[in-house]
Amino acid sequence: MVKQSIFGRISQLAKANINALLDQAEDPQKMLDQMVRDYTNNIAEAESAVAQTIGNLRMLQADYNEDVKNAQDWGNKALAASRKADEYRASGDSVDAQKFDNLAKVAIQRQMTAESEAKGAEPSIASQTEVVDKLKTGLDQMKNKLNQLTAKRNELVARSKTAAAQSQVHDALKSIDIMDPTSEVGRFEEKIRREEAKVLGQQELASSSLDAQFNQLEDLGEQTEIEARLAALKSGGSKPAIGAGAPASTGATVDEADFDKL
Repeated sequence: MVKQSIFGRISQLAKANINALLDQAEDPQKMLDQMVRDYTNNIAEAESAVAQTIGNLRMLQADYNEDVKNAQDWGNKALAASRKADEYRASGDSVDAQKFDNLAKVAIQRQMTAESEAKGAEPSIASQTEVVDKLKTGLDQMKNKLNQLTAKRNELVARSKTAAAQSQVHDALKSIDIMDPTSEVGRFEEKIRREEAKVLGQQELASSSLDAQFNQLEDLGEQTEIEARLAALKSGGSKPAIGAGAPASTGATVDEADFDKL
């Protein structure tokens, strides 16, 4: 009964549909890990049961072989005793002849007992041999399934790691998307743009200030020339050259009518 139960478990496990189990699993990797552990434990139990069954079969075969050998030995002894009895009978010794005939009968009886025991063991040996063959076949199927499970588990783990790595790379690339204004690069670029705009503003202010200073210098130079020419007129010097300088404001309000009075 125990052997049949073990064989049933082996057959059931060997016929298990891996793909169907994977489809039903929420986490295929964990499911496969558990299945690998279960299969490994079941294989260990099955190997122990098969080993015990094989051991029992080998004991039956050893007993059978011993019975066969005993039958042969007792048959040889019966033949030897019968021949010895014939020799004594031929020599006229009926007492020893009867004695060895009796020994031959005892040997024959023991030969028959050994033959009967050997013949009775044959069905059990045949049955146990069939069970052992089936158990070995089931065990081989379980080992093949275990290899398939292990390969599937390894493949799934590799795929899971690859997917995780790709996800990390995707997240990393997403976090540094230069076109994304919310990214660190975008904020850093915006900061630099503001600093550049500030510098441009400072440069523009500085340029305006320089232009104003140059204009002041030009006005000062023109006023200085006017004062110099006025001084020359007062001292009786030569008249100012026409076109020597552009007219400039002296800072006083001029009434054009005053020129008509000259």
